[in-house]
Amino acid sequence: MLKLKKIVKLLAVTGMMIFSVGSYAEKKVYKVNPGDVIEINVWKEEGMLQDVLVRPDGGISFPLVGELNVQNLSLLDIEKAVTKKLSQYLADPVVTVSAKQLLGNKIYVIGQVNKPGEYVVSQYVDVMQVLSMAGGMTPFAAVNDIIILRRDDAGKQQAIEFEYGEIADGDELEQNIIMQAGDVVVVP
Repeated sequence: MLKLKKIVKLLAVTGMMIFSVGSYAEKKVYKVNPGDVIEINVWKEEGMLQDVLVRPDGGISFPLVGELNVQNLSLLDIEKAVTKKLSQYLADPVVTVSAKQLLGNKIYVIGQVNKPGEYVVSQYVDVMQVLSMAGGMTPFAAVNDIIILRRDDAGKQQAIEFEYGEIADGDELEQNIIMQAGDVVVVP
């Protein structure tokens, strides 16, 4: 009977983990950043296959579409916008947009880490993973005074506190946030 209770409890926890991972994955859709290279292809339209660099202002240029601001749009959103614009010139255009190079998804680490610098990431990473990518902290690091600098869409900067000691103890795990393109981790 005791074994059966343990199995039921394990299945319940596993089910919750699968549900929470599923909901988390559904919420995370990659948004295009300046520096990314996307491929736009219009089916059966010769000359309408291009690799397009997302400019620093978030814009792209594409034949018959002209200028389009794609910053913070998903690939599907871009596909819909290009299709809508092309519909003025082509009957039922079939557009495919795919990511070629995600060079705009950069995170920066400065201060008392072993490898400070710019890191291009192709997946969602949290603060602990970024600190690991930076080779960990030096012995002189003020590990409980780490700050993440983040800008909102309006350009206003905010400072998010991160106490490594709490995370290392398994406490206050909500501090271990998912990084966003352009975030700067400052390790004093």
